[in-house]
Amino acid sequence: MLDANIKEQLKAYMAKLQQPIELVAAYDDSAKSQELKQLLDELEPMSEKISLRTEESSDVRRPSFAITRVGSDDISVRFAGIPMGHEFTSLVLALLQVGGHPSRETEELLQQVRDLDGNFEFETYYSLSCQNCPDVVQALNLMSVLNPGVKHTAIDGALFQDEVEQREVMAVPSVYMNGEPFGQGRMSLAEIVARLDTGAEAREAEKLRHKDPFEVLVVGGGPAGSSAAIYAARKGISTGIVAERFGGQVADTMGIENLISVPYTEGPKLVAAMEQHVKEYDVDIMNLQRAEKLIPAASRGGHHEIQLANGASLKSRTLVLSTGARWRQLGVPGEEEYRNKGVAYCPHCDGPLFKGKRVSVIGGGNSGVEAAIDLAGIVGHVTLLEFADELKADDVLQKKLRSLKNVEILTSAQTTEIFGEGGKVSGLKYKDRQSGEVHDVSLEGVFIQIGLIPNTEWLRGSIELSQHGEIIVDERGETSIPGIFAAGDATTVPYKQIVISMGDGSKAALSAFDFLIRNSVDDSESDEQAA
Repeated sequence: MLDANIKEQLKAYMAKLQQPIELVAAYDDSAKSQELKQLLDELEPMSEKISLRTEESSDVRRPSFAITRVGSDDISVRFAGIPMGHEFTSLVLALLQVGGHPSRETEELLQQVRDLDGNFEFETYYSLSCQNCPDVVQALNLMSVLNPGVKHTAIDGALFQDEVEQREVMAVPSVYMNGEPFGQGRMSLAEIVARLDTGAEAREAEKLRHKDPFEVLVVGGGPAGSSAAIYAARKGISTGIVAERFGGQVADTMGIENLISVPYTEGPKLVAAMEQHVKEYDVDIMNLQRAEKLIPAASRGGHHEIQLANGASLKSRTLVLSTGARWRQLGVPGEEEYRNKGVAYCPHCDGPLFKGKRVSVIGGGNSGVEAAIDLAGIVGHVTLLEFADELKADDVLQKKLRSLKNVEILTSAQTTEIFGEGGKVSGLKYKDRQSGEVHDVSLEGVFIQIGLIPNTEWLRGSIELSQHGEIIVDERGETSIPGIFAAGDATTVPYKQIVISMGDGSKAALSAFDFLIRNSVDDSESDEQAA
């Protein structure tokens, strides 16, 4: 199952095991069980610290296997399925961490996990093509290694279809805790712990309240924010970056093939690299913090204030706003009601859950057509609906789409409603914009791909925005307020691309530095700080 190169790499990793581990396998008569047996048989001889036995209990999913620390049954994780694809890294990390190899997470966060009080039985449904799932699987696996009260099973939703149908799982990752829904979508270790540790938000707010003003404060942790923080810190000035989720929308991106000098990468890998690069410099990273209000400085060169959702405030002489954008919603009846119950925004993540079923893709741009092409290889039938009279995607993509026999293309089609039955999507309505006729389409899934909307609602009334809600900037990245700059997808800069955001972030940081050296601190504010 594993090629020679991967085996050699795994042997090198397994040399890092500090304590013996046992692979406990549960098989049945299926072909997948044979695949799992082959994988585990190949893993066992990679280290003298690995042993393998067969599970006798009839109480576990099959095929599945547990990774258990020998002599300590409390330290264990379980995979139901064969963790290949995007989950192969999760398997390697689980082997290492159960075997005593330390995590790279901060000691403060690791101790927070150890201190959690209670019994938490987690189950995560994933798909092997989901780039967001490994973050959740790896976080919960690590928690189960650190805290005996935490147990975790990672379940391949495509392999355990009966469970998926019974629990009506229609989006991954889907996490259950003690049998009840806990969350869906990408979650970091810090996010999960914050939900379980009820006093964490108040403690974090108190820490933030005591921070000194920054010279450059970056709001947003995507490509623009990361590059802005790096460029500012390289100037030797006090720099902070506050983000609701480090990495932003890039973390939800599958293949990235147009980042110059990097022929191919994936969103989560790029986010990890960006975060590591930022950490190479003296940057105060404040993650999981949502900005709610901007209070501009009273005078040029003074301190701007960012109020956060947890009640804390941060001040800085200059700001770089790089809050990015999010998927645009249709805004039709049924969209919100059936979100994650058939309405989805990530075909790579959720597509495998619709194997053999009928789905639609709404949007005829590059994203929509690419989604339809990907889904056509998994689902039974794809109906693509485009509001305009013709598709807007590149010709090469359109040609590929039209060659697929299980795809129907509808143009001049205005989606008016998504409806369902039994708590999940069963179809949609659309109006033919030329004839005015309304049609029903029976299906089980709706993938919405109609572009982006800037995350700037919290800035309305405090800074100049375009009619589309974008932050208006000049050629230097400066906004309508002196000392406040902006970069990336939240701005009026055309062509929303990662490489453009990175360049704009660095330009905004350099402009902020130029502003600082040309404008002194307001005297009244200096006196107030000294007092």
